[in-house]
Amino acid sequence: MARRADEQVVPTRVMLPRRVVDGPARQVAKRLMMALMVLAITVFIVWVDRAGYHDAADGKVDLLDSVYYATVTLSTTGYGDITPYSDGARLMNVVLVTPLRVLFLIILVGTTLEVLTERTREDFRLKRWRTNLRDHTVVVGFGTKGRSAIQTLCATGLSKEQIVIVDPQSKVIEIANAEGFTGVVGDATRSDVLLRAELQKARQVIIATQRDDTAVLVALTARQLNRGAKIVAAVREEENAPLLRQSGADAVITSASAAGRLLGLSVLSPSAGTVMEDLIQQGSGLDLVERPVIKSEVGKGVRETDDLVVNVLRGHRLLGYDDPAASPLQLTDRLITIVRASNEPPGYPPHQGTARS
Repeated sequence: MARRADEQVVPTRVMLPRRVVDGPARQVAKRLMMALMVLAITVFIVWVDRAGYHDAADGKVDLLDSVYYATVTLSTTGYGDITPYSDGARLMNVVLVTPLRVLFLIILVGTTLEVLTERTREDFRLKRWRTNLRDHTVVVGFGTKGRSAIQTLCATGLSKEQIVIVDPQSKVIEIANAEGFTGVVGDATRSDVLLRAELQKARQVIIATQRDDTAVLVALTARQLNRGAKIVAAVREEENAPLLRQSGADAVITSASAAGRLLGLSVLSPSAGTVMEDLIQQGSGLDLVERPVIKSEVGKGVRETDDLVVNVLRGHRLLGYDDPAASPLQLTDRLITIVRASNEPPGYPPHQGTARS
């Protein structure tokens, strides 16, 4: 699809979460203080033993000469105009001044070495991350909708390492990194950006962009890169939902209409509105989950199960609990049930719903 000439291309890069460290200015200040401390110690050593030094200019060494000698000795090998000639001064140079010179040089090049080491470490982490990442979830957009979707996924047990966030704003990705998520800075409508998020290996994609037209482009690009991934998208206007489905989205949520319906329900029945809000908040109170039919339930009716079944998913058909075709249950069916969060068994697959056994 053609792009506008004035559209700005966002630089793309992957940002892995990392431990918070001191900022560059603070690190430079610390190194500068250490260098000044080493210089001051060297000046003091030379000044105390100044009688053992000879200045080619006037034969004696004062405080300024001590500072000069310490500076050129630490930063270079010296110019030879001020030299230690006594045994004590030479011994002090070997034992103290030379190690201080080495320490001073280490401090000066320490920042460069740290940058090189950090870059090598980050390259290694990035390569290992790409190799190990499989069946993850890509979330496009880290706004209110994206955050809420991620909170729900994490509440069901999905680890943060299995979530990759894509957003065009680097500050947003920095916030995501601080919360422990891996992020990709870039325009998600571009295939190279989604490839950096390893979307071709993802299990599911959540599109939570601010604009509906952007969501359509992202869905088209994502479906082209990954034919088998489950794509769920949010749109503001209900009239754009069919277009998004045609673009490859498996499910489309109309945020404005959904919020409006919840508002209307809360007006008619505040208690019913509270129950609905509880259902969509995963991990507390009542949860609406999907699980497979277990062997002991095969052949039984919908009302004979231990859970409160709302729907039965049979192939691509979604049957209501009161649909005569829903019973008896088959082994390949999946149940949409309402359960209490505290009753969820340990070890259930976090991204597929609650499985009882």
